[in-house]
Amino acid sequence: MTALLAFLQRARNSDLSYSFLRSPEALIGAAVLALYAMFALFAPWLATQDPFDPAALNLMDARMPPAWLEGGAPMYWFGTDGQGRDLLSVMLYGLRVSLIVAITATVLSMLIGVTLGLFSGYAGGRLDNFIMRVADVQLSFPTILVALLIDGLARTVLPKEIQEQVAIWVVVAAIGLSNWVQYARTVRGVTMVEQSKDYVNAARLIGLGKWRILFCHVLPNVLNPVLVIATLSIGMAILTEATLSFLGLGVPPTSPSLGTLIRLGNEVLFAGEWWVTVMPGVCLMVLVLAINLFGDWLRDVLNPRLK
Repeated sequence: MTALLAFLQRARNSDLSYSFLRSPEALIGAAVLALYAMFALFAPWLATQDPFDPAALNLMDARMPPAWLEGGAPMYWFGTDGQGRDLLSVMLYGLRVSLIVAITATVLSMLIGVTLGLFSGYAGGRLDNFIMRVADVQLSFPTILVALLIDGLARTVLPKEIQEQVAIWVVVAAIGLSNWVQYARTVRGVTMVEQSKDYVNAARLIGLGKWRILFCHVLPNVLNPVLVIATLSIGMAILTEATLSFLGLGVPPTSPSLGTLIRLGNEVLFAGEWWVTVMPGVCLMVLVLAINLFGDWLRDVLNPRLK
């Protein structure tokens, strides 16, 4: 307990905490992200209706506008869709799916990129040239095009009977494999600088192995830019997942994300049911904006050249 209190006291008095408490953008972004995380985590308890339980749906309540408009009902704050589902409840569950996909895909791309970047920067030579040329080829294609290619390839290879069960993991793999390049290039550059420093030379002199030097000494010193890229990449992963879902290639309708809701709402937009697509769209916009605000602050505070 004493150690925990001491740690909290040091964290409170740190430069990072000082900068965070005096940055309105960081405070707003962190507060919104914490609120969204709470909504996603406690969706089953916050939602007034289970949108995936057919017994809880009432077709007589379909296409109801938000509660503050004429014809709306107080029990449906954001209105209902064509199946009579409470739009707010569907958004809570959709937010959970979007965050799970984005965070998991970001972790996957970070693991691949950091590992390849460390090997490329430390080994050099042919391995470095090969990894960087692969990265250059992938950078010549837009991220969404690479994700579409991987997603389409997986749907072609996998049997149809299991495609819906693994659809979320296919999207995670598609996004993760399309975003590793920025990690690899950044980590490679930092590793090339770090490996020539005195602490690495000292580790070599005392007989430490290459793997221990790489992962125990070099890796901790390249994490700052990686954390910044990962924070900003979550927002991009959310948008990529939403784009794939909007195109009908994302998560299945049985587990809708925010992108799926926007696509379904777009189909009835010109019928006057604007709330089905506008509400999830605003929710998605605020989420990505909060991530970018927090990521920009983290980039500034972890980069000494910007201070």
